[in-house]
Amino acid sequence: MLSYALRRIAVAVPTLLVIITVSFALERLAPGGPFDQEQTLAPAVRANLDRVYGLDRPIPVQYGHYLAALARGDFGPSLSQRDFTVGELIGQGLPLSATLGLAAVLLAILTGIPAGIAAAVWRGRATDHAVSALAALGVALPTFVTGPALALLFGLYLHWLPVAGWERGAPRYLVLPVVTLALPVAAYLARLTRASLLEVLRTAYVRSARARGLGAARVLWRHALRPALLPAVSYLGPAVAFVVTGSLVIETVFGLPGTGRYLVQGAIDRDYPLVLGMVMVYAALTLTLNLAADLIYGWLDPRVRHE
Repeated sequence: MLSYALRRIAVAVPTLLVIITVSFALERLAPGGPFDQEQTLAPAVRANLDRVYGLDRPIPVQYGHYLAALARGDFGPSLSQRDFTVGELIGQGLPLSATLGLAAVLLAILTGIPAGIAAAVWRGRATDHAVSALAALGVALPTFVTGPALALLFGLYLHWLPVAGWERGAPRYLVLPVVTLALPVAAYLARLTRASLLEVLRTAYVRSARARGLGAARVLWRHALRPALLPAVSYLGPAVAFVVTGSLVIETVFGLPGTGRYLVQGAIDRDYPLVLGMVMVYAALTLTLNLAADLIYGWLDPRVRHE
């Protein structure tokens, strides 16, 4: 398992390099530039800005200088927020974005998997119908619909929770964003867990365990649940990618000062270093959490031999 994890980490480095290269090329080849919106700038002033930030050099030279700075841990200066470096902006927004994403994944796991288990155990009953209906609704509704709807209900009508903004040390500002981001993931987990557990409960070894006189609870927790969770764990990889990309929309909808806001604004302003820095952070988080999901899969299924 350790050697597999080390190999995956070694593969992650060239993967990040490919992501950086493609992102760098797409930014530079797209029409326009970071100073095009500043119409009042004289041509000489704009040319001087291009020279200061190295934008007047050939693209391969810019790419080489960027990689050299990145190897030193320097993400470069922000072209739109010139009082800050990209590293400082990442340091400001990443803790909030990481808290939002991890809390959403944890909430989805703690609600979706138990809901799926309950629906499978009480198949055909009211619990099963309720879980199936709510899961279908959670899958069908996008986050940019559920977010404003929850804000309208719990913020404007009931006045229970704030609808936007952020106050340090006040977790109530994260309740609606976390719930909005977790709902689709929890819905998928509930559906996968229910379908997988129903299939496992019909297998021969589960019927043999029941024939030996084992109780229903022991059969469920000792024999059926572990293999039934494999599809849910496999889905955690795509779920992480969904949470990472979905947080961009959620942070914009709820006005959270996370990295998603910087990425969106940087893309609008054509802030090359800021966009590249944020893309690399999101890619690194996605690769790391996908590795964690693969390791959990191997722990749940001893038949998997990563080596």
